[in-house]
Amino acid sequence: MSPTSLVRSDDSPRVVSVSEGSPAHRAGVAVGDIVESIDGQRPRDLIEWRWSTDVADPVLDVRRGTGTFEIEILKREGEPIGIEVHSAVFDRVRTCDNHCEFCFIHQLPKGMRRSLYLKDDDYRLSFLYGNFTTLTRFTEADLERVITERLSPLHVSIHAIDPDDRNLMLKNRRGAMSLRWLRSLLDAGIEVRGQIVVCPGVNDGDVLERTMLGIADSFHELESIAVVPLGVSRFNPEERMRPHTQDEALSVIGIVEEWQQIHLGLSGTRKVFAADEYYLRAGRPFPALSDYEGCPMHEDGIGMARTFEAEFWGRSASTTSPRRGFFAAVDGEHRLPSNPAAYTGLRAEPVQIRSKPSKPRGDLMITTILTGELGAIVLEPLIAQLGRGDIEITAVESRFFGGNTGVTGLMTGADVSRHLSEAPPDRRFLLPDVCLSDDGLFLDGLSLTDLPREVEVVPTDGGALRAALEMA
Repeated sequence: MSPTSLVRSDDSPRVVSVSEGSPAHRAGVAVGDIVESIDGQRPRDLIEWRWSTDVADPVLDVRRGTGTFEIEILKREGEPIGIEVHSAVFDRVRTCDNHCEFCFIHQLPKGMRRSLYLKDDDYRLSFLYGNFTTLTRFTEADLERVITERLSPLHVSIHAIDPDDRNLMLKNRRGAMSLRWLRSLLDAGIEVRGQIVVCPGVNDGDVLERTMLGIADSFHELESIAVVPLGVSRFNPEERMRPHTQDEALSVIGIVEEWQQIHLGLSGTRKVFAADEYYLRAGRPFPALSDYEGCPMHEDGIGMARTFEAEFWGRSASTTSPRRGFFAAVDGEHRLPSNPAAYTGLRAEPVQIRSKPSKPRGDLMITTILTGELGAIVLEPLIAQLGRGDIEITAVESRFFGGNTGVTGLMTGADVSRHLSEAPPDRRFLLPDVCLSDDGLFLDGLSLTDLPREVEVVPTDGGALRAALEMA
């Protein structure tokens, strides 16, 4: 999924920010300028923009108002140019033409922000944001560019290996054939991370076993494979799409752990990992943090709980706050870093969003942590170990989406508002930033100022939460 501006633009990047004192600022580039070409070449996307502006002394053909002129940027090779542009893709984004029954975009209610309903299947956004592509719209020219420019890693939706199973999952006759591109990418040494969305009664059980066997046999070079559960909202139009039962969750974990042992014997790495949600649904403890082998699929909810725990207790020097909101690309097109190759969907710095300044708190003030229903299960044992009676956890019920959408990132303003309205007075509320866009909006379009009570927004990592609690 991508921002509205990613679907169609005027095919040229628009300047939305110029860093003060940067080469672009000194040369006179202004917000609103349209960059029609760089050294005579029109960049198609942020990747080409990065390559084009990385050179020494690039010359920009700029359109400003009704006039067009050249601006020479005096800079060293590799020196940041100091320009942020409006989008990641300047030409047309490659939209998805699959009809997957499990697609969560088809399960959204009407009336939400337009950008939330847009689906992409674009390898460029796979590289830039970590979005997953099925490769059904991949071409020979795309393959040549990925190999030539070493656009790695890419993220590929697999779901099933058997041709009939994959066609059924994607509802696309090109579904089975598209895996030939995966083979070509791996042959070229491109790092690829795979994902399998497991739908009960569709691609679990024997189908999942066949998929695991097919990966080991034909795609063993995959860097890692995330096995994640189907998400179902109350707006789901497909009758056979349903949440996993506890026994089904246990079965998926069993298959994954069996194949982890096989891969350990074959390559020395577990390679395939089950999402944290499976362990929560199954009532099983999470594997040790070391078993996640660096958490390469952290953004897919794999190893998040153990990572958060390590951060909370100060056993991790780094932070891995997940990206805010639904997808990294939604409503955040102008907040990309200058180096797309370094962007993984994780923020480099915590956001500083506040609904209003915090007021002085008395000694008896209760701190309430607002979180999703699944997040509450992770937090409860951590907070219990603190032994403090002034901290409580509120699991915000997901009435807006319903179904099994209990993850914290899908909390909406309406659901949070309901809990705030029903809460006792004299409470301090902590809200994780993962449920907000860069501009402080919830998925349902409400903002922090729409909430009936004051909240403090905290970066979604264990260390930030622990620090916020120690301020109480």
